[in-house]
Amino acid sequence: MMTDRLAILAGSGKLPQIIQSANPDCAAISFAGVSHELQEPVHLHRFEQFGALFDDLRNQGVTRIVMAGALQRPQFDTSALDRFTAGILPNLTAAMMQGDDHLLRFLIAMIQEQGFRVQGAHEVVDGLTVPPGSICGIMSEVDQNNLARADMILESLAALDIGQAVVIEGGQALGIETLQGTEFMLDMVAKTSSKLRAKTGGVLVKRPKPSQDLRADMPAIGPDTVDQVADAGLSGIVISPRKVMLIDKDVIIARALARGIFIYAQDPSC
Repeated sequence: MMTDRLAILAGSGKLPQIIQSANPDCAAISFAGVSHELQEPVHLHRFEQFGALFDDLRNQGVTRIVMAGALQRPQFDTSALDRFTAGILPNLTAAMMQGDDHLLRFLIAMIQEQGFRVQGAHEVVDGLTVPPGSICGIMSEVDQNNLARADMILESLAALDIGQAVVIEGGQALGIETLQGTEFMLDMVAKTSSKLRAKTGGVLVKRPKPSQDLRADMPAIGPDTVDQVADAGLSGIVISPRKVMLIDKDVIIARALARGIFIYAQDPSC
């Protein structure tokens, strides 16, 4: 009898738990040393043994895979490699040296070559993304000008595979997301001297890069993002419609309204 079972390859954060709640019959998979919030039973695997992972997925009747949650780049113990992983390790190592987009494309191709279909979290959970328009609050003309500047910068950086977000205030770049992530960037913005800040508020703009595979790496914001934006003295958040996830959307909206932060879903202006 044919099955069509979903498996979560889970990292840390709340998204894997949301996917599991929406797909209670899915197989739950994580990796040794990774903190996760999945409900048991969870099958734990090692990064050095992808062959064993694929065998386990087949034994559980899995045909579809969603990758969700944060994972640090692993340090491989070469003494623990299984035959499959030893065979792909040179190409995997090369992909890890070329940025997140290259690495994720390599992993997706590897999974698909094993006969599994890779899906994005937004394909297995309803309501994670939003259509164009105001989610809450009002964006001013100043905010629109900051947004236009942000999109120019993000477009220029896209080919460099650097980050997904930028903060613009008074037409100036206050922060550009790098490997440390959006949380780190917003923390640095909050610590920026008032002498360097405009008095008109600023905007966090978060979008996927043009080459980004949204099945494995769709940008996201959550309630903590709203708090950080407010704490940094910014006016609001702009995201790409249908291409950025809202984790706990109702909580995000309630918190944004309480703290006077606008949130818009709007396509790039450049």
